[in-house]
Amino acid sequence: MSILVKPALLATALLAAASLSASATPSLIGVGSLSRSSDLSGLSGTVESGDAANVLGGIGSGLAWAGGNTFLALPDRGPNATAWSGGASVDNTTSYISRFQTVTIDVAHTASGSLPYTVTASLTGTTLLSSPTALNYGAVTPTINTADHFYFDGRSDNFAGSGSLNPNNARLDPEGIRLSNDGTKVYITDEYGPYVYEFDRATGQRTHSYTLPSAFNAPNLSSMGATEISGNTTGRVANKGMEGLAITPDGKYLVGFEQSPLIQDGGDGGRANRLVKIDINTGAVQQFVYDNYLADKSKAYNSSELLAINDHEFLVLERDGKGLGDGTNAVVKRLYKIDLNNAQDISLLNGGAGISGESNLLPYAVSKSLFLDIRLALNAAGYTDAQIPAKLEGAAFGADIVDSGTTYHTLYIGNDNDFIPGTAGPNNFYVFKFTDADLGGSVFTNQSITPVPEPSYALPFAAGLGLLCLWRLRARRTSLS
Repeated sequence: MSILVKPALLATALLAAASLSASATPSLIGVGSLSRSSDLSGLSGTVESGDAANVLGGIGSGLAWAGGNTFLALPDRGPNATAWSGGASVDNTTSYISRFQTVTIDVAHTASGSLPYTVTASLTGTTLLSSPTALNYGAVTPTINTADHFYFDGRSDNFAGSGSLNPNNARLDPEGIRLSNDGTKVYITDEYGPYVYEFDRATGQRTHSYTLPSAFNAPNLSSMGATEISGNTTGRVANKGMEGLAITPDGKYLVGFEQSPLIQDGGDGGRANRLVKIDINTGAVQQFVYDNYLADKSKAYNSSELLAINDHEFLVLERDGKGLGDGTNAVVKRLYKIDLNNAQDISLLNGGAGISGESNLLPYAVSKSLFLDIRLALNAAGYTDAQIPAKLEGAAFGADIVDSGTTYHTLYIGNDNDFIPGTAGPNNFYVFKFTDADLGGSVFTNQSITPVPEPSYALPFAAGLGLLCLWRLRARRTSLS
């Protein structure tokens, strides 16, 4: 575990900073990292790639504030960036058990250094995700399954028929995470379905599955993404499913979107990305349109995260796949502000049948304005484009801070390092501060989350338990109440 990343200010960064206007906030105040090799799942052994079953990595795929200095950090489907023998048929995915990590991130003012705040990240818990009812597995079934705990994992062959929206499929590629206002329920989206699931925070067990419109369903499935893409003319693009998730501050709605438009709406590289707004209590779904085209780049970019400013305005994280981990230079890492007030629910058009197709959807796209150019902010702090992570994917607001008598809101951004820290760097947390004035007239309302006791990660020892039973308890310790 490391505490603070303090890159030296570069001459080029000073020039970049000078080019920004005096009101060029939000501003980067500190960067912390979490570099330990293992999590607190208690799992032993290895997965198919040779990585430890308890390997810590990729935890910036999703990031959710849990109140105070506590955050939930989400790894994706596990190690698959490195090929393993026999792994080609499953896109080198593994039977890595799906989980979320609980971390504390402390921000303290420092007297010296290139950044004014020290950011200290610590891992405090690991929660494995399971279903109380049976799931569809492929060639490998988790050995820690029990009669009422069937664990989700990242292998791409964990599916049966009935299309990609079948909630009985065990494959899960988590990408978005949010917490309920009462602090007891965790909402997670994924790319395989796309799925939107509710889990009990303390046990990690799924408690509800939200039904998405049939337009998102890819009917023909494959353990290989390229084959799945070529085998479908509608539905989500393989590996480009539900990437971002927001929860409105009142705790009533989830809002999510795909990483790229649906196949029938232009697919990967297209412009018309659908947003879904889900009533948490009733499950009712509305659909809106977001245009991910950037005029200054003459290109559409994929979207990675969605974060609620208030009950109708949101921040969208758009990025390229370039930077640290990709061996290239970052070009686009930006946050745009959008407003769903007065936006057209496109599912109500065409007599209620909805509409599809890029040309049909774009006239209904919500307007957007730039809130933060993350790349330029990191440049100004001394990071070169080659040092900026390729996959900045998670975003969350945190607790306010007071600096020199002024109250600032905080924004945390995490990166997905694909479980290859030697190539993509550590799990970093980039912390920014901003004021209401930086929101261009929008009113910021942070989520009010009730603190709940964290589950105990200490294992009671019971005499007479065999080693196998003890291992099983340890493997499940973060998913049992």
